[in-house]
Amino acid sequence: MEQTRTPLFTPVLIVGCIIMMLGFSIRASFGVFQIPIAEEFGWPRADFSLAIAIQNLAWGIGQPIFGAIAEKMGDRKAIILGALFYAAGLVLSSFAITPGEHQFYEILVGFGIAGTGFGVILAMVGRATSDENRSMALGIATAAGSAGQVFGAPAAELLLGYFPWQTVFVIFAAVMLLSLFALPLMRAPMATRSELEDSLGTVLKRAFRDPSYTMIFLGFFSCGYQLGFITAHFPAFITEVCGPISGGGLLAGMGITTTSALGALSIALIGLSNIGGTILAGYLGKRHSKKYLLAGIYAGRTVVAAWFILTPMTPTTVIIFSLAMGSLWLATVPLTSGLVAHIFGLRYMGTLYGIVFFSHQLGSFLGVWLGGKLYDVTGDYTLVWWIGIGVGAFSAIVHLPVREKPWAAQPV
Repeated sequence: MEQTRTPLFTPVLIVGCIIMMLGFSIRASFGVFQIPIAEEFGWPRADFSLAIAIQNLAWGIGQPIFGAIAEKMGDRKAIILGALFYAAGLVLSSFAITPGEHQFYEILVGFGIAGTGFGVILAMVGRATSDENRSMALGIATAAGSAGQVFGAPAAELLLGYFPWQTVFVIFAAVMLLSLFALPLMRAPMATRSELEDSLGTVLKRAFRDPSYTMIFLGFFSCGYQLGFITAHFPAFITEVCGPISGGGLLAGMGITTTSALGALSIALIGLSNIGGTILAGYLGKRHSKKYLLAGIYAGRTVVAAWFILTPMTPTTVIIFSLAMGSLWLATVPLTSGLVAHIFGLRYMGTLYGIVFFSHQLGSFLGVWLGGKLYDVTGDYTLVWWIGIGVGAFSAIVHLPVREKPWAAQPV
C-alpha cells in the first residue's frame, strides 16, 4: 500500500508564517523608536532600553504560559489572546509619558509576542507536518519572523517621517489585530493516543532531570543576549558611531543618506539574510546533528562580533556585519525547537520549548538593559559587545555534550 506523504506547505504553516511575520516586524522596529522617544522626553538611554528589556523578559515568561494555554485550551485561543495583549500594549504605550508607564505597558507587548510567536506557532507547525518535513517546516516558520524584520524597521522609519511615534504605535496595533482574520484556516491535528499517556507534569520532571535539557536551556541564553542587544541598540549605535555615507555611493543612490537610515537598513538586512540562513538551518537539521550545527552557529556569531568591534565602523563594515550576523540570526530556533521535539516528543513541545525560550529572553533582557545602562555609564557599547562575544563562545561549547537520542531510547 502506498504511503500518503504530508505536504510541506500546510495551511497551518502558511497562516503561522503570516502571523509571525507581522508580529516580528513590529517587534523588530522598537530600536528605531529609541532615539525619538528619548529625545522627546529628555530621558537617558537606559529608560527606554529598560522598557524594551522588560518586553523581552515578559515574552520569555509568557512563552511557557501561552504554550500551556494552547495545549489546554486550544492553539487559536492562545493566539487570539496574544494578539489582544499585543495591541493593548501598543495602544497604551502611545499614551505613555513617563519611563514607568512605558516599562509597564511593555509587559503587555511581551505577552502578546509570546502568544503570537515561536512557542505556540512552532508547536502547531510541528504537529501539522510529518517527521520528514518537520525540521524544514520549522525553519520556514522561523524565517517568516525574519521576513517581518526585513520591512519592520524601515516601515517604522518611513512612518516616523509622516506621523509622531504615538500614531505609529496605534497603526502597528491595528496591523496585529488584522492578522487574526487568517486564523480560521489554522487547524493543527490533536495529539496522538500514545502522546496523551504522559501528563505535562511527568514530561516536565523527565526534562528537568535530563542534563541535555539543562544544557539546551543554558546555551539559548547567548542567542537572546546578542539578538536583544542588537535589535534594541544597533540602529542607535550606527547613528552615533558610523563613518559618513559617501554622497556618490551605492547607499546614497538607494536613498540612504544618513546614519539613522543606515541603522534601520541594517536591521532589515539582518532579517533578509536570516531568511536564507534559517531555512538552510532547517534543511541541514534534517540531515546532520542539530547540536553540532548549533555549536557552529554560536561559534560563527562569536567570530563575526569580535571582527566587527575590532574594526573601525564604516557603512561597508555595517553591511558586511548585518549580512553575516543575519545568516546566523534565528538559525538557532528551528534547531533548538527541533531538538526539544526530537528528544521529548511533540505533545508538550510548546511548554518545553517555552521554558527553554525563557533562557533566551532572560539573555535578551540583560542584553537590552545592559546596553542602555553601560552606555550611560561608559559612553559607548564596547563592553556590552565583549560580554556578548563571551557568552556566545560559552554556548558553542555547552551544546557539544547534548545527547540527541529521543528520551524513550535513552538508558534509564
